[in-house]
Parts: sequence; structure tokens; C-alpha cells
Amino acid sequence: MLPYGRQTVTEEDVEAVAAVLRTDWLTTGPQVDGFEADLAKWTGGVECAAVSNGTAALHVAYAAAGVGPGDEVIVPPMTFVATASSAALLGAKIVFADVEEETLTLDPAAVSAATTARTKVVSAVDYAGHPADYDALRAAMSGSDALLLADAAHSIGATYRDRPVGALADLTTFSFFPTKHLTTGEGGAVAAPDPHLLGRARRFRNIGLVRDRDEQRWPDEGGWHQEVHEFGLNYRLPDVLCALGRAQLRRLDAFLARRAELVARYDEALADLDGVRTPGRRSWAEPAWHLYPIRVLDGRRREVYDAMRAAGIGVQVNYIPVHWHPAFADLGYRRGSCPVAESFYAQQLSLPLYPTLSDADQDRVIDALGAALHGRPARTVV
Repeated sequence: MLPYGRQTVTEEDVEAVAAVLRTDWLTTGPQVDGFEADLAKWTGGVECAAVSNGTAALHVAYAAAGVGPGDEVIVPPMTFVATASSAALLGAKIVFADVEEETLTLDPAAVSAATTARTKVVSAVDYAGHPADYDALRAAMSGSDALLLADAAHSIGATYRDRPVGALADLTTFSFFPTKHLTTGEGGAVAAPDPHLLGRARRFRNIGLVRDRDEQRWPDEGGWHQEVHEFGLNYRLPDVLCALGRAQLRRLDAFLARRAELVARYDEALADLDGVRTPGRRSWAEPAWHLYPIRVLDGRRREVYDAMRAAGIGVQVNYIPVHWHPAFADLGYRRGSCPVAESFYAQQLSLPLYPTLSDADQDRVIDALGAALHGRPARTVV
């Protein structure tokens, strides 16, 4: 079975992890600082806080923004549920705004219509690795005090109008799950150009502990003294995994380049294939392709999905619209409210895409897709 995504781990990665295991610092040590500094090279110098996973990154970012009961957070439905659920867990009301037809990223016009005096955060998702239209989103938020968050779980290394993802929003979150562009096993990060926001993020990911004497409220009890002013959680990413991330970052350019090559091959091979549409993109974006999401037309997505799985091709669907999940339906959210995202979901199919996918295996995917659409057997793999 060819998976739709796969990590790329080398002996260099293994040795980086093993080297940390031979030291006294398994967590909260020098590899964390090193990983954060290495990440900042990809965000235009915007500093980062490493956290335990991508969902934690969203939770930390929303907490840093001060999201709480009575606040509204605008979210597109074409994303993984955590973009919305992590804000809901802080007491916010989630307001779903539809996506653009071409890129499936947050529609600025929908944001403008959804923004109110209670809007605390607008969360843009760089779906499949294509950046949202951040300048247009800023314009749509004009007159609001809301913060702009970039959920960049799919897009580290992408650029928008020649500016790197990580430097486009007030807060940016990354994911380092194994199927993403680089992996730390599990892991994530929050980037913020505002030192105050970044400080809040770092504090929340570390249980809310305040160790800086200048910020503490009570007299110094001794070298052990630390305080909690606001509750946080333990979302730290240990040195062992940061070492893996640092080794992976050294190859991120190569990972991105190979993904781009594979996308170009898909584009060429599928351009004239009846029954599918290939992903759209805008001239101002340089995507960091995490997914290759095609549209299967004429109501045949389930049929094609089943046929390709039967042929050993691990296609996937990304994603069920968030407001369709029972947890949101139980809160009163209804189908039909975001027609562009819902129409796309009915057609969406992600083809395998990862750096070690060979040309031959990609040709196998393309052949199996054609076979599924035209009712012929896929070629046999020897």
C-alpha cells in the first residue's frame, strides 16, 4: 500500500536523537533553543516557541491571544478539526467563514461579513500548503482589533508575495506530524513577531510558570522560587525530538523541492484526464505542497476512493468540513452554511505525496486513477 504521506528519516536523524540520549538534557535543554533558532531562519527571523504537537500549537496561540468566553474566532471549515476545537475549549464561539473556490483558503469577503465587535482571532488555514491571501484578509479585518492567525500546519517554507509563512500574521502555528514537510515524531511551534505574544505563548506551554524575578509578584523565596500568574499546560517539546527536528530542517529545502517536482508531474499527467480537476494556485504564492488534492467530478469520489484503495494506493480525503462533526452539530451548526467548502469536500481526494515517492510509484498512482475513472484494471505491480 502506498500511503498518502510518509516521513523521511535517515541515519543522520537517528544519530542526532541518539546523541541527545547520551547527554543529561532530554528536555528543556539546549536542543530546544537550537531548534527554535533554526525554525526562525524559515520565518523571516520571527521567533518561535516549540511545542508538543500541532494541536498544542493552536491551543497555545489562542491562549496567547487571550481567547476566552464571549469571544468569537473565525475559522474556515476546510481544515482539521483542531483549528476550531482548540479555540472552543477556551470558551470561544466558533464562526465558520467559507473558503475561496480556487485555493480553498479563507475567503476575505466571508471574513468581512463574519467579523463583529466580539471577533478575537481570525484563523486562516494554508490548505494543502497554499498560503491564504493575507493582505486581503488584513483589509477585510480593517477596523477590528482581532488578531490574524495563520494555521501553517501545511505550509512551512511557502511564500506569499515573496514573504515567508511565519512572518505574515500576528501568530503562526506549525505542525511536525510525520506526514508533514518535516517531522519531530509529534511536534509543533508557534511564531509571533510581537515579543509580548511570544512570551505569553512560551509561558502557557510551560504550565504558566514565571521565573523572571522582575515579573514575579511575591518576594524572592530563594533560587527555587517560581510563580503561576495564569494557568498554562505542559506543552513542551523535549530535546530528543528537537534534535530530530534540527536534522530534518537541514533537508527541508530538498524535501520542498521534491514535493514541487512531484506536483509538476501530477499536473502534467492529469491535465487532460477527464473526470478530475487539479489543484488551483495563485501567481503571488509559492506553495509548500503538503497535499495534492484533486477533485473527482460527477459524484464519483467514493467509487474512485474505493477502487484506488483496492489497488494499493492509499488515497485520503482532507477534510470533513469541521462544522459537520457531531460535536459542532450538537452546538447548533448546520450543513449548508459554507457551500464552497462543502461542495469541494464532496469531490476531494488527496493523492500520495512525499519526498521519497519515486517516479515509478507516482506513475502507478496515475495509472490507478485512470483505471478507476475508466473502469479498467490497474496495472499489476511486480
